[in-house]
Amino acid sequence: MNFKLVSLAAILAAALASPAAFAQKKYDPGASDTEIKIGNTNPYSGPASAYGTIGKSIAAYFKMINEQGGVNGRKITFISYDDGYSPPKTVEMVRKLVEQDEVLFIFQTLGTPSNTAIHKYMNTKKVPQLHVATGATKWNDPKEYPWTMGWQPNYQTEARVYAQYILKTKPDAKIAILFQNDDYGKDYLKGMKDGLGDKAATMIVKEVSYEVTDPTVDSQMVQLQASGADVFFNITTPKFAAQAIRKAYDLGWKPLHFLNNVSASVGSVLTPAGLDKSVGVITTQYGKDPTDPNWKDDPGMKRWAEFMKKYYPDGSMIDASNVYGYSVAQTLVQVLKQCGNNLTRENVMLQAASMKDFVTDSALPGIKINTSATDFAPIESVQLAKFDGKTWVLFGEIMGK
Repeated sequence: MNFKLVSLAAILAAALASPAAFAQKKYDPGASDTEIKIGNTNPYSGPASAYGTIGKSIAAYFKMINEQGGVNGRKITFISYDDGYSPPKTVEMVRKLVEQDEVLFIFQTLGTPSNTAIHKYMNTKKVPQLHVATGATKWNDPKEYPWTMGWQPNYQTEARVYAQYILKTKPDAKIAILFQNDDYGKDYLKGMKDGLGDKAATMIVKEVSYEVTDPTVDSQMVQLQASGADVFFNITTPKFAAQAIRKAYDLGWKPLHFLNNVSASVGSVLTPAGLDKSVGVITTQYGKDPTDPNWKDDPGMKRWAEFMKKYYPDGSMIDASNVYGYSVAQTLVQVLKQCGNNLTRENVMLQAASMKDFVTDSALPGIKINTSATDFAPIESVQLAKFDGKTWVLFGEIMGK
């Protein structure tokens, strides 16, 4: 056989085996031979500042990746601004990131109200609004909003899991609900009502909302206790979650207490509330909790612990938000690896929607990330967990999709 033909065949075979490696380089603003520029907003201040550590852990993860040579030879430049959990500020900061800083895409902007405020803008500009830090159901709408994608399990799915558990174990429950008065709170509320079905009208005896500008939720908790409810669904962000747990204890109210996953951190919620006051609280998990001794020898959590010690030594080792930040950053790096040399905004979304059985270091056994052109919900399963005074104890089966 002619040597040139053999060589050509070998080259073609290699190209087919690794198309990204041989693809022509393509760039949109924010990408080059040496750099990938990523934009972010996070509440480093304000009523949701407990989440600020997520932005810090993501920045630390990208620093680690850069020290390891970057992604496909390119270093990540992570530009993160403080929006104070204020939607108007988010709009201002995101416009700056897109129009002045010229980032390739926006990643992990935190909060349902904040992401709602930029939702149409990002899709009109055709700039990816990727792996947003909110579980609102509307982020999984590739037909109407093809440039927006979530990451964590959606709030309605989580709330339906609680509803199923209540119907199974406490069918005569009287349910009281505290919720944040915005899209985030209402999404969870809808999930609970949908999960209870036609029993929602009789089982839910009291609903009380709060505003993020409220100093406390003490008065709301007094109203909820007075309803005579024996089940409490706590739909709150960390500051208010800690207040609600503490107030329920101080009132001597001991309902079956469900706490939404976004405030299930032992470090930033249960410790300030009082670990003794948090005993018996139920939540859902999709990742390994850093306080759970079952994971002390887990290879993935060992890698996380080593990362924290070297790259984010000031970060709390008992704050689940730091595991979250590490895990979502790990997911994005996989997306960027899949992009190869085609770092266009269109290809970033294409690769984000082409995840197949990806497992982060912190994922609970059996939970994998899968996406497609018609399914923009990367994680769709959770497991129930109960707090025992020291850590979350998993129980039951993996639920959800």
